Amino acid sequence: MGAVERATALKSELEASLLRLSIWATVLIAALGVIFGLLSGSLAILFDGLFSLADAGVTWLMLVVARLVAQESNQKFQYGYWHLEPLVVALKAAVLMTLVAFGFLGALQSIQTGGHTPDLGPAIGYAGIVVVICIATWFWMRRQNERIGSSLVALDMKAWAMSGIITAALLLAFGTAWAMRGTQLEPWIPYVDPAILAILSLAILPVPWKDARLAFRDIFGIVPAELDAHVHKVMDAFVARHGYAGYESYVTTTGRARFIEISVLAKPGMPPRTIEYYDDLRYEIGDAIGDRGPDRWLTIIFTADPTEL
Repeated sequence: MGAVERATALKSELEASLLRLSIWATVLIAALGVIFGLLSGSLAILFDGLFSLADAGVTWLMLVVARLVAQESNQKFQYGYWHLEPLVVALKAAVLMTLVAFGFLGALQSIQTGGHTPDLGPAIGYAGIVVVICIATWFWMRRQNERIGSSLVALDMKAWAMSGIITAALLLAFGTAWAMRGTQLEPWIPYVDPAILAILSLAILPVPWKDARLAFRDIFGIVPAELDAHVHKVMDAFVARHGYAGYESYVTTTGRARFIEISVLAKPGMPPRTIEYYDDLRYEIGDAIGDRGPDRWLTIIFTADPTEL
């Protein structure tokens, strides 16, 4: 096994271990959310638990995909399993957006019927415990992902950040409701729980929406503008430096994989060259594009036929 293969294997193993940690931590929070939500009668806590439960299920699926991506291509999947990554991201975003929509509608219904007052003691205790778990897990995953740069782990970190923000807001809301007891604001306490749920639902909706938009960009093969501009910049300089007539480039991304195809057009009458000469030109282009690795698929051809572009 070469150095690149070893590095890829170590990266995949660390990625898998981080996702396993995330799954167990999320299952713990989901269990706490459902139990404390039922004990306290808080819709917001119950929503938080169900949100975490759905997140744990999709994170497990992400772990399966991470293991598949680490495998070598085969006869059925000759480009590997990169295409599964945006599908999982899109599924996760769709599940979370659906859950957020139901949470928002449930909060509106509760407000219309006069709201309800949860048991604030267990509610505050739950929020405090979960905030600590979310911060610790996010911080640990962030430090580890600086070493591997995994898009799957980065996506999971967003979910932890969302969970931490949600629970911190719950802690603030329940603390405020506790302080309202015995004051002129006490009649408004029943509206605190559904109101914070409605606000949080609207606040976190843009995050899975953004993930869904990026995932469907990969699924539909939409050209990534930044990568396309970078390849054009490299190739404009290359054809000017070596005197070629022009080029055509095609780029797309699928998950973490980047597919780049370049056809370089030679001028009529250019002298024939050795294979080694063109290999050196390919290395020059590849080095200029950068990010060499197993997730970069680069194809470069040289032709004198304009119809081949």
